[in-house]
Amino acid sequence: MSLAVYSVMVAGALIGYLLWRLLRKAWLKRRRAQLYASPFSADWPAVLEQHVALYSRLPAALRDKLHGHINYFLADKQLVGRNGQVVTDEIKLIIAANACLLIMNRNDAIFPGFKTILIYPDTYVAKQVSFEGDVKVSKNSVRAGESWHGGPVVLSLSDVMRGSLNGEDGHNVVLHEFAHKLDEENLTTNGMPILRNREQYANWIEVLNKEYEEFLSRVDRKKNKVIDEYGAVSPPEFFAVATESFFEKGPAMAERLPELYKELQDYYGVDPASW
Repeated sequence: MSLAVYSVMVAGALIGYLLWRLLRKAWLKRRRAQLYASPFSADWPAVLEQHVALYSRLPAALRDKLHGHINYFLADKQLVGRNGQVVTDEIKLIIAANACLLIMNRNDAIFPGFKTILIYPDTYVAKQVSFEGDVKVSKNSVRAGESWHGGPVVLSLSDVMRGSLNGEDGHNVVLHEFAHKLDEENLTTNGMPILRNREQYANWIEVLNKEYEEFLSRVDRKKNKVIDEYGAVSPPEFFAVATESFFEKGPAMAERLPELYKELQDYYGVDPASW
């Protein structure tokens, strides 16, 4: 094969690939628009009123947006039961609603990069690996949920239901794990998701770093109130637990931690303190 022929073949393959990408992007956009415009099942609002405490607080306009995101989420994600757990349509709806609270005012692809959500009946045991110097240490860890970077979300159904029914305690495992999924969209999990515009980054870094240091101090002094102490593990965990409190303890965060509240309000595009 001559170099000229090979060059033509490579160019043809590249053009074909780019055309496929454009067609796929257009198809995904059209599919997303169709799902968002699809009627919301008449039975679903009653289920959400009963099982998703935060849903009851939402203004009507946000409920409509949430319904569209739920339609898309249920079409896009695969929810799989583990350890004998049967995943009913009601369970799927409850998990989808809690997850989509995070992206109600987002218009692009939601939670991209993974498809599967594994659901255990209750807390489950996972292998936790750490290093002490050069020594690899493995131990079992009991968990209510986890988010694998580039992989599935794992949830304990009992913890999902407990967090979903109580919208004021700052504990919601679905909000927590899907906040990690938003965090990893910048290709690393570091407590700084992709923000809405470039101008936000400098302020986000300044405020979040300051808030994290003050949070660690409050935890150390036993003076912490609004955000769960688990956030002291790392900045990514701080972002996740702060997200839980933002949605479930909005008035308290707005009063006690106004700068942190403002950053999360700008990022999520909602104002839970006003609901």
